[in-house]
Amino acid sequence: MKIALATDAWVPQVNGVVRTLVETVKQLELFGHEVMVISPDQFTSIPCPGYDEIRLALMPRFGVRTKLNNFHPDIVHIATEGPIGWTARRWCMANNLPFTSAFHTRFPDYLALRTGLDAKHFWPMMKRFHAPSKAVLTATPSLQAELSTRGIAHNRQWSRGIDPDLFRPRRAVHPQLANLPRPLLLCVGRVSVEKNLDAFLSGAVRGTRVVIGDGPARAQLQRRYPDALFLGALSGEALASAYAAADVLVFPSLTDTFGLVMIEALACGVPVAAFPVPGPLDILGADGRGRIHRFCHMAGAVDGNLDRAIARALRVRRVDAALLGQSFSWEASARQFEAALLDARHANSTLFSPPDMRCHTEVTAP
Repeated sequence: MKIALATDAWVPQVNGVVRTLVETVKQLELFGHEVMVISPDQFTSIPCPGYDEIRLALMPRFGVRTKLNNFHPDIVHIATEGPIGWTARRWCMANNLPFTSAFHTRFPDYLALRTGLDAKHFWPMMKRFHAPSKAVLTATPSLQAELSTRGIAHNRQWSRGIDPDLFRPRRAVHPQLANLPRPLLLCVGRVSVEKNLDAFLSGAVRGTRVVIGDGPARAQLQRRYPDALFLGALSGEALASAYAAADVLVFPSLTDTFGLVMIEALACGVPVAAFPVPGPLDILGADGRGRIHRFCHMAGAVDGNLDRAIARALRVRRVDAALLGQSFSWEASARQFEAALLDARHANSTLFSPPDMRCHTEVTAP
């Protein structure tokens, strides 16, 4: 297939959405598909309010249309609900070309946190955006069920993966974390209000708290929690070695749709502690033994009290955490994505196939 990927999130942004898209493109090309990415770095852009590291394409309409017209895709995947996403959506509808979309980010919840308005005011826009999509790809069963209750029922699961060569047990630990007081409690992700980092940094479990990531709340949180260690954003080998040093990955977010850092940490043999919300519940299950993939032993713990979850996670064997994390692969994730696009293309060709124009001779009895 010739696949056009339209996204408002792309490198050099560092987040789970970008990692997922980059890895998916790599796999699709290995499968033999031709992929064209339309991303903000191809346009004049401006910082997203409150997310300066995220660039939004400025008036991308002409450029997006030109790229799509020249590429002649068989199908378009629209990854985000930003300026590029809305423009690609209009082009697909005008040209009767099928497209799939994805629900990566809980924008209604994020906007509610920043505006003080109820999230219900923002869901109609999400429903409108995704309505013409042939399939809305979502990371977890919990999110699929929730979207169905919000009128976005035409959804399919698209899970996530890890690089097993990078995220693996028994590897060298990050030198800055090697000799810190134990237990070492690690939190990885964007340092911003929607990540609920106060719940992690203000906890009662003794040990060393380490935050990896950057964002608008970092300076304020460093002042409020001087005993915590903030290392900034890490990636690749440096990030993997930081996971390897940790005793527990703490995931305090209440709004993430998946939480890629959880399976990366698990694959390194690091148990995860989290709240019982979608994302953690899908990865760990209510009993810590997994939900998307099930195992006999606990790989982490979820609890409404984060300190209790941490205490239980500290008792998990690293080998059991690694088994759950290593069960997620980018190849399997990309195969789910590929199947959704193939089904969408097939359904569209059937819907718009020309009528049978062959002649039929009517035979009557003499």
